[in-house]
Amino acid sequence: MTPELLDRLAPRTIAVANQKGGVGKTTTAINLGTALAAIDRRVLVVDLDPQGNASTGLGVERAGRRATIYQVLIGAASLADAVIETEVPNLRLVPSGVDLSGAEIELVGLQRREFFLRKALRRAAASYDYVLIDCPPALGLLTINALVAADSVLIPLQCEFFALEGISHLMRTIERVRQALNPRLEIHGIVLTMFDRRNNLSTLVADDVRQYFGDKVYDTVIPRNVRISEAPSHGRPVLIYDVNCSGSRAYLHLANELLRREKAREVVTT
Repeated sequence: MTPELLDRLAPRTIAVANQKGGVGKTTTAINLGTALAAIDRRVLVVDLDPQGNASTGLGVERAGRRATIYQVLIGAASLADAVIETEVPNLRLVPSGVDLSGAEIELVGLQRREFFLRKALRRAAASYDYVLIDCPPALGLLTINALVAADSVLIPLQCEFFALEGISHLMRTIERVRQALNPRLEIHGIVLTMFDRRNNLSTLVADDVRQYFGDKVYDTVIPRNVRISEAPSHGRPVLIYDVNCSGSRAYLHLANELLRREKAREVVTT
């Protein structure tokens, strides 16, 4: 297949990114992926964080990771070699591991180093409807690879005082990638996470974010919920761990809102 045909057949690829840690990136990637799979979409989650939390959160123990995204990036394995089935129908995973932490040093001297992930994901053409990339909490070469490979960026934003700190840096990085490396890249939206209705600060932060970013902010808000926090320790997405909790309902709403936005985008671009 030609590169042009592969691009047309490729799934929608969304980078879940925010250089600030602890904002719910991994939680959003695995539970949004699970929710999309639950409504009959074929989903691949790519764990691009050396901590490997998305892999653990989907129940894949380190011993079961026969190949990881690290081997894919350095050319030692194909994407197909690294893909693992999960207990969620329609949801597959490319796992990560601590060896990925050295990838930036190994790749930095190579030509077109920003395109390695994009090249690997092209080979997944027509196998999936969505690819969700769980990015590390940094704006280094791994995240740049994710932004170059992605069609859009989904930004989880914690409803706390320092929520907006550093987001301007992320926005500048997205704009630089768009201008220099990936002109199709767009901001898919901002998802407010860890929202506590009992806390006035959460409401104030949410209001400020909506005032500043407008309709880029999703209507769906992910609540602070103990079941969401417990689920990873059981190696399960919250929708499997407790489908009836408020966190599970929120991620199902988020998946449906994402699909509505995708449909609206298709109407605008056709």
